[in-house]
Amino acid sequence: MSHQIRTSTERTLREEARRAKSRIKSGFWAVCKEDLGEHLEKARQQGLNESKAERYFARQVTAKISGNKEDEFYLKVKEILLCEGEVSDAIGRLTDKEYYQTLSYEEKQRYTLSLSEKYLRALERFRRECEFDALNRFEAQN
Repeated sequence: MSHQIRTSTERTLREEARRAKSRIKSGFWAVCKEDLGEHLEKARQQGLNESKAERYFARQVTAKISGNKEDEFYLKVKEILLCEGEVSDAIGRLTDKEYYQTLSYEEKQRYTLSLSEKYLRALERFRRECEFDALNRFEAQN
């Protein structure tokens, strides 16, 4: 059993190594470095925090490499924020009503707290993206 697990892990590591080698050969990292430099220069010109910009664009590269897709919860939050801005009943709108009705009082409290924490993380992410999306829109215009 452990041999089978090790074999599948090795395959995964081999696949990742192949992908990494492919990125190096294709010049992926050189392009990333060049893009980062351009983004940082534009951020500097617009008076944005360079350190924040660098972290933001590094996360974008990481997401691109790992193939991460935006999660459904974040997309719901983003839709609310884009359509209506910050609303006072965001947690209520994001609550899974059917599931919520099945919970005990204590579970409802934990669920609401957990949902609030997720919402705050999504809100911060949205704000970061808006700050740097403005930079991308500025780039597209020039």
